[in-house]
This record gives sequence, C-alpha cells and structure tokens, in this order.
Amino acid sequence: MSNPESFIDEVTEEVRRDKLFAAFRKYGWIGVLLVLAIVGGTAWTEWQKASRAAEAQAFGDAILTASRAASPAERRAALAAVPAQGEQVALLQLLLASDPADDRAATLEALRKVEGDAGLPEVWRDLAVLRRVVLQGKELPLADRRAVLEPLAQPGRSFRPLAAEQLAYLLVEEGKTEEAITALRALTQDQEATGGLRNRARQMIVALGGDVEAG
Repeated sequence: MSNPESFIDEVTEEVRRDKLFAAFRKYGWIGVLLVLAIVGGTAWTEWQKASRAAEAQAFGDAILTASRAASPAERRAALAAVPAQGEQVALLQLLLASDPADDRAATLEALRKVEGDAGLPEVWRDLAVLRRVVLQGKELPLADRRAVLEPLAQPGRSFRPLAAEQLAYLLVEEGKTEEAITALRALTQDQEATGGLRNRARQMIVALGGDVEAG
C-alpha cells in the first residue's frame, strides 16, 4: 500500500508544481511590475530630494555671491538676476526689500524675520541664518558664529557645504591655517558643493599658501 500512496503523493505534488508554474507564467509579470514600481518609485523620490537640495544650494550660493557685490546698485542687480521659483521668489523679494549698505538694520531685521518664521521650510530659515552671520561678520563673537553655523554644516542640511565654508573661514580668523586648508581641501572634493564654492575654496587654499592637491 505504501508504494501506491507514495506514487499518488508524488503525482499530487507534481500537479501542484505544474499549477504553480502555470500561475506564475500567467500572473508572474504582475509581481515583476510591482517590484519595478517600488524600486522605480524609491529612485524617483531620492532623485527629487537630491534635485531639490541641489537647487536650494545653488540658490543660496547665488544669494551669497550677489551679497558680495561692490556697490548697493550692483548688489541689487545681482540679486534681481538670481533665478528663483516658488518660495524662493518670496524670499528673494524680502532680501531685495532692504540693502545692508543703505539700511543695515532693515536688512538684519528682514533676515531675522525669515529665521523666525516657523511657517517657512527649514531650508529658507537656514539660508537667512547663513546670510545674517556673513553680513554681521566680526560684529558677532567667533564662538557665537561657530555655534550658529555648526548645525547648518551637519549632513542632510541644505546649505551644509556653504556653512562648512564659513566654518573654514573661522579657522583662518583664529590663525589655524593648516586646519583651515584641510577643511577647504575637503570642500574642493565635496560632490554637494557647487562649482563656485569649490573654486573659492581652491583660491583660498592658494592664498593661504597651501597645496590644493595635497592629500
């Protein structure tokens, strides 16, 4: 009896396998599509995040570059030429509403207004903090500037490379030239840094007597 039963079990199992393979051939493409959709959706989300971060950083870099213009008129013209979209437009208009050369107090007040607006995304509040620190410069104690900049230089923050650049300049101000060169050299290799920032870092390294390519 055992042999017939064994035979029946084998036949049953074979039928099950045939049915399973038939179902897979018929419906397996659905599973493949689901996997592709999940992988594709994740990749698309990550690409969007990276794209937004790159756009925000480029916008911030352009704002800081415009802020260094020689005259108020040139500065306003440079700010007006910065490409902006969405919330960037409102922030740019806020920055254009005052000028540190014409009305420093109004400019700082405008930046503090952005900093304190919890309704704005963190990215724009970070930019306002960064610009205010650059604008005030040595008016603020070095320790205070570092305390404000260090959180902005943490991984995941939109203006991490720009904040890291300012922290490197604080090392220069402290007379820690070698440490500053090391920090700037890291920025020249930073894939999140814009081309303009990497060029500034190289120029500063040379100005400090360092070697851009040194390890």
